[in-house]
Amino acid sequence: MRTEDILKKVDHTLLAQTATWEEIREILDDGIACHTASACIPPCYVRQAKAYVGDRLPVCTVIGFPNGYSTKEVKVFETQDAVKNGADEIDMVINVGKLKAGDVAYVKEEIRAVRAACEGKILKVIIETCLLTEDEKIAMCGIVTECGADFIKTSTGFSTHGATREDIALFARHIGAGVKMKAAGGIRSLQDAEDYIALGCERLGTSAIVKLVKKERGV
Repeated sequence: MRTEDILKKVDHTLLAQTATWEEIREILDDGIACHTASACIPPCYVRQAKAYVGDRLPVCTVIGFPNGYSTKEVKVFETQDAVKNGADEIDMVINVGKLKAGDVAYVKEEIRAVRAACEGKILKVIIETCLLTEDEKIAMCGIVTECGADFIKTSTGFSTHGATREDIALFARHIGAGVKMKAAGGIRSLQDAEDYIALGCERLGTSAIVKLVKKERGV
């Protein structure tokens, strides 16, 4: 697979608590230079980032990140604020505790509320697969499909582990038509990226791939 084709599916990511504007700006510059799908950055930098990149690169941000246990109303406000500040894509974390308690209605209501607050922007739903049983993962495939999200996403990258090939294969068997897949967390090589794309992923959340490509190019 051509490196350029891999990069087109990368959400070039920096979500560290210590991230400075200088580091975010480097992520944006690299995303533009490498023609990545987006740059995924903390909400506090969205307005500044959008002013910096204009239409050269989609700006993605995170909602309810990384634990997902803020209230629905807070997640809706976060989403509205991100969209107002120029975010092109929203990656939200579900309330894992509500799912595990069997409160499927709450999980659906929350996703639908955030979906509405996105105002047509791309919505990716992070289900944090490492914390879920197989049955819960399958249930979330149905919920994400029913609630009209654009993507189901494996992980925040801040929990016990990130994406696995097995989870993406499971998603592929259970998501509905129109729902795409994003693998995130632990994608550290071009071979990892190729594997996930071969399994059907349309997006990869990673900070490593662009760094590897820059090293290969001597940048």
